[in-house]
Amino acid sequence: MIDITLPDGSVRQFESGATGYDVAASISEGLARNALAIRVNGEVRDLNRPIDDSANLEILTWNDTAGKATFWHSSAHLMAEALEALYPGVKLGIGPSIENGFYYDIDLGEGRTISTENFPEIEKKMLELAKNKSRYERRDVSKADAIAYFTEKGDEYKLDLLERLDDGTITFYQQGDFTDLCRGPHIPDTSPIKAVKLLNVAGAYWRGDEKNKQLTRIYGITFPKAKELTEYLEKLEEAKRRDHRKLGKELELFAFSEKVGAGLPLWLPKGTALRERLEQFLRKAQVKAGYLPVVTPHIGSKELYVTSGHYEKYGADSFQPIKTPNPGEEFFLKPMNCPHHCEIYKTKPRSYRDLPVRFAEFGTVYRYEQSGELHGLTRVRGFTQDDAHIFCRPDQVKEEFLKVIDIVLYVFKSLGFADYTAQISLRDPENKTKYIGSDENWARAEAAIQEAAAEKGLTTVTELGEAAFYGPKLDFMVRDALGRKWQLGTIQVDYNLPERFELEYVAPDNSRQRPVMLHRAPFGSLERFVAVLIEHCAGNFPLWLSPEQFAVLPISEKYQEYAQQVYDKLVQAEMRGSLDSRDEKIGRKIRDAEMSKVPYMLIVGEKEQENGIVSVRKHGEGDIGSVPLDAFIRSFQEQVEAMMAG
Repeated sequence: MIDITLPDGSVRQFESGATGYDVAASISEGLARNALAIRVNGEVRDLNRPIDDSANLEILTWNDTAGKATFWHSSAHLMAEALEALYPGVKLGIGPSIENGFYYDIDLGEGRTISTENFPEIEKKMLELAKNKSRYERRDVSKADAIAYFTEKGDEYKLDLLERLDDGTITFYQQGDFTDLCRGPHIPDTSPIKAVKLLNVAGAYWRGDEKNKQLTRIYGITFPKAKELTEYLEKLEEAKRRDHRKLGKELELFAFSEKVGAGLPLWLPKGTALRERLEQFLRKAQVKAGYLPVVTPHIGSKELYVTSGHYEKYGADSFQPIKTPNPGEEFFLKPMNCPHHCEIYKTKPRSYRDLPVRFAEFGTVYRYEQSGELHGLTRVRGFTQDDAHIFCRPDQVKEEFLKVIDIVLYVFKSLGFADYTAQISLRDPENKTKYIGSDENWARAEAAIQEAAAEKGLTTVTELGEAAFYGPKLDFMVRDALGRKWQLGTIQVDYNLPERFELEYVAPDNSRQRPVMLHRAPFGSLERFVAVLIEHCAGNFPLWLSPEQFAVLPISEKYQEYAQQVYDKLVQAEMRGSLDSRDEKIGRKIRDAEMSKVPYMLIVGEKEQENGIVSVRKHGEGDIGSVPLDAFIRSFQEQVEAMMAG
């Protein structure tokens, strides 16, 4: 008999070889019916795979992230089966699940293409195959047999994958007449797949290498209920309306130019006002928290990045070196700010009494991205990080973590991000060779992160093996208004750079010790953060941040003078806005201000001029009444103060 420990701590006994389905059925018929996979001692497995030893076990359903991932990976296999039926001779690359759905990379062969026009036929075939209730059957295969199978099939991409696999670790999965090289896991059979939608087709280089052949990547998503697909497609339509690329153009925030170069955004006046406001907001918070502003060059000597390790890791994939007239002298566009900050730390001796030292910089960095990976502001080649590096003693790590968390939460609160999770990334306790630093330092740093997150009452998930090689980290995963997950804000512990740059401080016993380095960026990058913010609020920025907070709209030219007085008084109150003095009807002026998502429209005419008042319209709400101008200004300032309360 084996002991199965469930998530609630209860223990049930089963015969060795029992399956996840057996465990689910012992709990309830409904759970057994809805079960898709199991998690055994942290590993996701097939529901019907035998369990030979006592273990911790979790039943995974559609309501679990890992359950959805298993469902969608199985759907990728179903799509591949449909493609083989419809396009004989198609060759298959990889077909993983992704955050929302799945994709499969395929090679149709010369002269054949797939477009969105072909999607209905493929979807129909997938649903037809799903109704067969074909079981996903796993079997171990020797490397020789696997090579023989795909050699006969003529699938060079699977053979390429097999080259890197060890004999004894290879498995096939089969459903119906389709067989694939796959680690799994999969759902029990195809029947739960009730609703199918193929979403997009794109090009993708095999293994992500531009030197390899470009394959066709088909994206899709599936659901166990048609209603859920309908709801998802409605969200997709809303996402299109919120697309930061579309709104960025409409709101005149940023642009791109082929002559300037792909992935290099141009910030327009309104976008620059928004960006500068974000910088000012964080600068103010950082000064209060004891950060010292610094500025570093946009380039650095090759030797700087050799010392930091960035050249070894990123050099081949970065922008190529900048050569000078001096033979052998090379510079790189700055890919990271941290090496520069290490050199600033070294400009003078440091005592334990001087620590922590906190350097902050809105530093623009440059990283080469393949043209196919560029996407609006979320994936660019030049971006500005709200970077800061804290050099502290080991015993100060927890306190500094708490302070950084305060700043991150202040940013989220002020910008309307209420749904977030903190991911604690720790090292793999079973494979410590991947990491640098002593066990003592790692234990202290990991405990500091966990304790700091607990003290702040954060909702956390812990991921073993996800730490950086130089230290553990805390990443903030934010869900936007459409439920999409973004990584915004990170805090990382680093023992590596202090070692590489030989950073020191004098300890109380006069010995020389290495400081611990914390990397932190609440925004991450301004470009990506603005993109996420635009889509989260659909361009309706918080009042304090909006590039244009008001528009004064005179009904006709007769009231232009009073409109100017209103405008001047608002500007004196440090409010941002415009005066629409065009010879247009008031209805047109209101519509244009609404389209520009201006929070407040102040309409002035005869009544307003005579009584020294303004008629106020609020974006998205309409007329909210007439008030004295001073009263409007007080109300406006109170709203902003409430939003900015830390």
